[in-house]
Amino acid sequence: MTETVSAEPVVISAVTPSTKEKIVKRKTIVYKARVDPDLIEVACEKLKKQLFAKFAFSWFQPKIEEIQFVSLEKYYEPYIVISGRYFIDYLRKSTYTLKVPEGVREVILRPNKYVPETVKSKRIVKLQGEERLVNEIKAFLVLDKNGQDSSADNIPLVSPEKKPEKAIKEFGIEELAENADINFIKERLSKRPRDTYQIVEEVFEVTERTVIYCPRYRLMFRWMKTGEEKILVLDAVTAERVK
Repeated sequence: MTETVSAEPVVISAVTPSTKEKIVKRKTIVYKARVDPDLIEVACEKLKKQLFAKFAFSWFQPKIEEIQFVSLEKYYEPYIVISGRYFIDYLRKSTYTLKVPEGVREVILRPNKYVPETVKSKRIVKLQGEERLVNEIKAFLVLDKNGQDSSADNIPLVSPEKKPEKAIKEFGIEELAENADINFIKERLSKRPRDTYQIVEEVFEVTERTVIYCPRYRLMFRWMKTGEEKILVLDAVTAERVK
């Protein structure tokens, strides 16, 4: 009977081949704003009081006329839609323990000979070997600008700008760093097993990568009685509040 025990600590071999990378070109989508800024201010009349409502007691809540509109800023929030694959074919070292009957003086596995040792009253032979394994991970992700998981519900369905590059310059949109999306998915997928001894093949692929810029309105209000300020963010497509 043969048992596998924990492999000894190993180091990646110096002959490890370089990782093969296949990465598609990034696409950019800029959505059009559908809600006029003037209409946004009107829509906020019902919401602005909620910004400062800390308690249910009416005497501790501001009156509508006490809440002053301070500023409105239009900006574009980037979302990343990306899919990828990580594949690794590798070797790891292992030690196999083989139990042998009493009286056996040698175990011959040509061309090698092994002398049994006694461990806890059992006669055993330890064999050093290598195991070949394959790992493959695939992922489809929707991320925010910080690489955190987001929901597709945060991305409105609306007609995009016909010329996104022109829109980025015209609206002064702050673009996502060139390889930020690749780094986000690579950090999640491309992880070599800790017991890797030697790599036969390693592949990292990005098969879909799109950055979608969604228009937002950031409004600031001030409670004149206390000087406290609050920010309200609304979707410039649906006019719904963004939390």
